Amino acid sequence: MTYRVCFVCTGNICRSPMAEYVFRARVAEAGLEEHVEIDSAGTGGWHEGEPADPRTVAVLHDHGYDCDHIARQFQPSWFARLDLVIALDAGHLRALRRLAPTEADARKIRLLRAYAHTSPGSPVPDEPRAGCDDLDVPDPYYGGLDGFEECLEMVEEASTGLLAAVREHLEGRAA
Repeated sequence: MTYRVCFVCTGNICRSPMAEYVFRARVAEAGLEEHVEIDSAGTGGWHEGEPADPRTVAVLHDHGYDCDHIARQFQPSWFARLDLVIALDAGHLRALRRLAPTEADARKIRLLRAYAHTSPGSPVPDEPRAGCDDLDVPDPYYGGLDGFEECLEMVEEASTGLLAAVREHLEGRAA
């Protein structure tokens, strides 16, 4: 059985494609690519059909990741086939919750950076908690290359915890 993950940001040209391709690499390194399907989308359709931002592609390539991406807009009907919808910031989290057709679908939505603040086996919060670090991955679009580098660092950090959570879920399905 395939586990399906979709990363979501605003326009699907910076943060979510970066998260998609980093996580693809982590899943491949773990030998799980036959069991995990990964994609990304935007909450809006402003860049639909366009490639990833050249700065996203450059930073990914500089760090050894592939990126062959075309932007698309998230559709509410996708919830039915997805196991996990990963928001890159709290605004995306709220937008996705408004799109979720059911409560069960809304429970599939998590913030990416929450996975950087959990240990294996512990529940991943779907909301920032009081006293918790800000869980947003800042939008690098209007800044320089350093913002894209910072975004990559945050995505890489969270991908380790996300991979552990997905692996745990897959093992639970097999049991």
